[in-house]
Amino acid sequence: MKSIEIMVIDDEPAIRQILGAYLNKAGCHVTVAANGLDAYRRLTQGDIEIAICDIKMPDISGIELVQRVRAAGIDTNFIMMTAFASVDTAIEAIQAGASDYMIKPVRNQELMHRLLKLADLRGLRAENQVLRTLVQGKKEDYFQFHSPVMVEIERLISKVAPTDSTVLVTGASGTGKGIIARRIHQLSTRCAEPFIPVNCGALPENLMESELFGHTKGAFTGADKARKGLFMEADKGTIFLDEIGELPLLLQVKLLHVIEEKSVRAVGSEQVRRADVRIIAATNRNLEQMVAEGKFRQDLYFRLSVFHIHAPLLKDRRQDIPKLLRFLLARGCDQLKITFQTVLDPEVEELFVSHDWPGNIREMENVLDRALILAEKGCITLADLPAQFLRCGDGQNGQTVQVNSCLTLREQLRHFEHRVISQAIQETDGDRRAASQRLGIGLSSLYRKIEELEAYGLLVEVEKTI
Repeated sequence: MKSIEIMVIDDEPAIRQILGAYLNKAGCHVTVAANGLDAYRRLTQGDIEIAICDIKMPDISGIELVQRVRAAGIDTNFIMMTAFASVDTAIEAIQAGASDYMIKPVRNQELMHRLLKLADLRGLRAENQVLRTLVQGKKEDYFQFHSPVMVEIERLISKVAPTDSTVLVTGASGTGKGIIARRIHQLSTRCAEPFIPVNCGALPENLMESELFGHTKGAFTGADKARKGLFMEADKGTIFLDEIGELPLLLQVKLLHVIEEKSVRAVGSEQVRRADVRIIAATNRNLEQMVAEGKFRQDLYFRLSVFHIHAPLLKDRRQDIPKLLRFLLARGCDQLKITFQTVLDPEVEELFVSHDWPGNIREMENVLDRALILAEKGCITLADLPAQFLRCGDGQNGQTVQVNSCLTLREQLRHFEHRVISQAIQETDGDRRAASQRLGIGLSSLYRKIEELEAYGLLVEVEKTI
């Protein structure tokens, strides 16, 4: 049994001694109290996980103690003990907030069985809280922009967040579309429910429907168990459909049906299940042009773009860059477990402010994280920046330093792969599915290569923006 903090509360010394000795031997950390008032003072420290408490005590009863603890917001589970069994007493204890109820004399094996059940429940609750935090995102992990264009976006977010309206977020790669979507969720009435991000472009086409809407056992080869799908995972919360322009036409029809009917049907099932989900979609492609070309359904576009927010390029909001750099530096130190404060050399900060950031915030974050790892004595200098980032001239002419013989073979191959992939995406007007076909690789392989290259601070995508 995992070591847990337990308190034994009873006015009989023999019971405190016997139960305390048994639980200590079982590996628990045990505290004892002879009355309710002493127990309450100790419980207010908030570290006792489970209390085994007598109901009949001379100062305050066990039931009154539970009520006080619950009113104080203390997260301790109670197992109540009494020598006077009655249904009314049991009901009163449970209604007061106790988790369990036992009759004296307490048998050690039965007590251990109930303790294990409560410990498991507490563990699951803690795990669920961690998962909920991961799913919802930390509300404090958000940079407050100050440029006029971003202040306007904040206003739009605050207006649409409390509603259940679908939202379409557009903008170039790395401009923070996902951050905007998460912010809408955090400010909505659904903020306590799941936020499920989905990269539509990274889903294998033959499994898209199953991933989004679920499947029954045996619905297709390899479906050895049922799956409820991402829409049902997001039930009562928000689903964020990133790269919505990559969704095939057949799936566009099914998504339109989900939006209109607010229900989903799993692959292989005849049963329709209600899905109470708020939809936020994002794309770096021109959906209006795709509609004109027959690549995106007009009716779905109208449904998704009820409320439209466009994320501007980072170079169009340069006022935010100095403070954004410090925000990303602090976050990078935290994520990379760098314990000392790191600053930017003035020459580096000047370069960062003048840089056009074609990869936007994502590029800035990648460059900073790499520099943080290389930085000496808590200061990022020009020597810590990637070679392809350093500019000729004033930093805004778009000319990068050529790859040189100082780079290793692996680094030079990486640069060559970067140029080939960027060119393919540019020549297909940002259509990564077409780019993957031109390159002779699968779409998921292309996305993986893009992520690998961007992790090294290499901008991959040269795309049209809306």
